[in-house]
Amino acid sequence: MAESEDCAINNRHAVLLVNLGSPQSPSIKDVRSYLREFLMDKYVMDLPWLFRAGVIYGTILPLRPAKTAAAYQKIWTKSGSPLINISMEQKKGLDEQVDVPVVMAMRYGQPSIKKTVHLLVRDYPLLKSIHVIALYPHYAMASTKTVQVLVAKIIKQTKPTIKLSFQPPFYNDSRYLRALASTIKPHLTDIDHLIFSYHGLPYRHLKKTDPTRRHCLANDCCKRPSKAWDTCYRYQTISTTRQLVKALELPENRYTIAYQSRLGRDPWIVPNTEEVVKDLANKGVKRLGIVCPSFVSDCLETLEEIDMGARTLFLDHGGESFTYIPCLNTNEQWIKTLKYWIENPI
Repeated sequence: MAESEDCAINNRHAVLLVNLGSPQSPSIKDVRSYLREFLMDKYVMDLPWLFRAGVIYGTILPLRPAKTAAAYQKIWTKSGSPLINISMEQKKGLDEQVDVPVVMAMRYGQPSIKKTVHLLVRDYPLLKSIHVIALYPHYAMASTKTVQVLVAKIIKQTKPTIKLSFQPPFYNDSRYLRALASTIKPHLTDIDHLIFSYHGLPYRHLKKTDPTRRHCLANDCCKRPSKAWDTCYRYQTISTTRQLVKALELPENRYTIAYQSRLGRDPWIVPNTEEVVKDLANKGVKRLGIVCPSFVSDCLETLEEIDMGARTLFLDHGGESFTYIPCLNTNEQWIKTLKYWIENPI
């Protein structure tokens, strides 16, 4: 087959990678704009529109942007947002290994999903299908679902003949787990205790994504098999931890699951990472490590909240050594995992 024919065939299929996003800059103005887009998403702050708008415009946006901008300023680099830069490096690594077009978009901020899809359709007029990989290992309506809904809406408006497929949550994918374990293992000799810190969620989100409407948050819900597990964030984080612990041969007294980034006063999944860090220090743990398996790219929540904030908290409460284990980022096994999913879409 001629090279031009090969190219035409490959250009009928494309891959859309999606991550959360970052503000355009760490300025208060840009952070406010980013927070407005993020928090007004009904899958993130799942309140009636009028109530949601009242809380966000009346309480959060007048106060929070300055604090969040200060946090972003601590991690911002000369080339911009760490999350955006790392995500683009992941895409670049894939460009060198796969024969189909790969594009990267952010659910909030730039490059937006809408603009990215429009450019993809424009540049590849023969495009027949797009495989979407939302870069979230664990299902949540505030991450996985909002990406699926928005991409489907944009495709319907842009070119409805394009077939969409979505990579399932990969919390128990053996390749993802091996890649993550490879980043953790070298640090185990330097720590006494490891925290698996996942992004938190309000408990009500677990209930809303439970198709049975009765399984999640019932007694032993994460131990009794159910179709609810397919969309249960908490179960999936527990499963990831369980498999990593087994692969790393970690005894039960050397690790803890915790949940970070709590927002608002509603009940969130516990235990909270900050409280666990203080408790471990107060109990005499001297060498602490933290890994954040729900993030595949380092970002505000890992670099500022954990590597800076949790580090200071632990040392201030008597700890002696703190190890932050970076996200997968451009780990070779991780890029190969993405490559495998692209070449073997489910």
